[in-house]
Amino acid sequence: GSEGDGNGNSRAQPPQGTDLNGRRRPTEPCEQTPPITSGPDKGTQVTVEIHHKDTGPQLIKRLSLGKGSQRLRGHDNKGFQKIEAPRSPGAKDLHAYPWDKSSLKSMPVDLQQLEKLDAYALKVNVKNSVEELVKALLKQARTDLEKVRAIWMWICHHIEYDVVGYHNKSQLSSKPRDVLQMGKSICEGYAELFEHMCSLAGIQCKKLSGHAKGYGYKTGQTFTGDSDHAWNAVYLEGRWHLLDSTWGSGSVDDSFTKFTQRYNEFYFLTHPALFINNHFPDNSNWQLLKPTLTLKEFENNMLHNSNFYMLGLLATHPETPIIQTVNGKASVSVDCRPGTLFMFKLKGTDEHGLMTLKKHGMELDIYPQKTGSHKLEIFAKPSKAEASDDVYKCVAEYVVECESVDAAARFPKDLHQPVGPSWFSERHGFLRPSHRQPVLHTNDGRCSLTFTLGKDISVLTSLHTDGGSLAEDMGRRHVLQIHRRNQIELKVHLPHAGNFVLKIYSKKKSDPGNYDYIFNYLIRCLNTEVKWPAFPQSYSKWLQDYEILEPLSGLLPANRNVRFKLKMHGIAKVLVQAENTTHPLTHNKGYWEGTCNTSGCREVFVMVHENANHSFYSHVLKYEVETQ
Repeated sequence: GSEGDGNGNSRAQPPQGTDLNGRRRPTEPCEQTPPITSGPDKGTQVTVEIHHKDTGPQLIKRLSLGKGSQRLRGHDNKGFQKIEAPRSPGAKDLHAYPWDKSSLKSMPVDLQQLEKLDAYALKVNVKNSVEELVKALLKQARTDLEKVRAIWMWICHHIEYDVVGYHNKSQLSSKPRDVLQMGKSICEGYAELFEHMCSLAGIQCKKLSGHAKGYGYKTGQTFTGDSDHAWNAVYLEGRWHLLDSTWGSGSVDDSFTKFTQRYNEFYFLTHPALFINNHFPDNSNWQLLKPTLTLKEFENNMLHNSNFYMLGLLATHPETPIIQTVNGKASVSVDCRPGTLFMFKLKGTDEHGLMTLKKHGMELDIYPQKTGSHKLEIFAKPSKAEASDDVYKCVAEYVVECESVDAAARFPKDLHQPVGPSWFSERHGFLRPSHRQPVLHTNDGRCSLTFTLGKDISVLTSLHTDGGSLAEDMGRRHVLQIHRRNQIELKVHLPHAGNFVLKIYSKKKSDPGNYDYIFNYLIRCLNTEVKWPAFPQSYSKWLQDYEILEPLSGLLPANRNVRFKLKMHGIAKVLVQAENTTHPLTHNKGYWEGTCNTSGCREVFVMVHENANHSFYSHVLKYEVETQ
């Protein structure tokens, strides 16, 4: 009738080793003896085990009646039932590692169903004794899960982390009674109070200790010496589950002087394959994993904090937190459920990288511009966030070790992350992009991008580069929009070689308001011969679906006959005005065509006559003429 002690040994013990409350009196373990049976009818059988302190479980005490009619439960004078001491985790408690990406918790928990109980537990205000507090909490709890939940919610919202006590442990008591009176403690006190309250509620619970990647953890550090954190295991529905009420209650700031109460659902019944991410128990059985991890693996594993999983992120690559650059570049990617936005900071700035959004995550190439070690932080937020969640939260940290710098990978200051088209630009109506990559390379300084517009939107574009060679109004004139039904083509002519940013904005046509920035591309040209003039300047009467076929250049040669061919509809007459002479264009199958001589003039205008009965002309395009 005895169980293993977690070391594969089987020990039984004569009952004189314990008193009636199941407390241990010091006895030496002896050889295996048969169970002692009591009384003449030999009805009651008592089996007692004693485990050494270093193994997981404490004393197990069983009382069973031969008749099988009922189970005896000892009651102490407070009216709480005595419970069996925690048993060691067995095969049925174990979860597969690595995580199967199914659930964040180790058993099904319907949080909506628990809302009423949660609200009740928060309002319970009993401070005189732990027993009275547990009685009050259990009034609304029926199942074991509900009992544990009520205790969990109360502790997470009523016990503060004691930052002062942490620095001065000699004054600190982690006895449950004292923790309740003070209303604050360190992890040890949280875990002891939790264990005590559970045992009063008739739930098996165990305080666990080990190493944690918590406050003060540095990426890639090793763990030596005594354990530095405590948490609990609870026994529910036939198996063990893990929770950490210290981390469930909030967090401390970097200087470890201020505690912020911020409830964290993640650490309630956390899936063991996720819990191991930042909790390493002294006794590896309490990882509840198959296979278990070594301390070395724990140290080398990437730290994913609770934000990472609460935002629905699934994995990061590489899986080790320290990355070496190869030829000045390091690459990182994150897998997630659809609809997550990302940003990053390398030593506090996002200038030295190229991040692209993917449907199921993001990809990032980093090009540090200094050698040495750099901290890389990755942030995420849901794209359809409630206002309260509309902030980027840090989800992962790497250390990037850079041996050599790729100076050619300097990016313009105006480049905005993420780069390139994505589900985000699609959601804003830019469908089927001709260029899915974030970087466009052009040798002759020209490129053309097309999209299908999925919504009735107006589009605004601009071109930017470092060094002040391109004023803002000119930046707009180096991109030409051509609309054909629901297709838009963006023609880009670069003024010189270099790195340029093409920014794309949009707004609903019906909106009078401003344009919203949607996305951008990086355009690169190494050819130093390149020198394209801007496109002609257009005025408000130049409609979106008009098109210039020639001349595309906004700078016309001097003393030449220049051919014009424009696609325009719904107008009566088109004139080209050069200084004091006007040249009418003739209409032919939707196109207006003709020539104009540029001698002796500095500017050429295209004007339209919208109605044959009016003498009023509107300017639609303006060209400049080269000076002689």
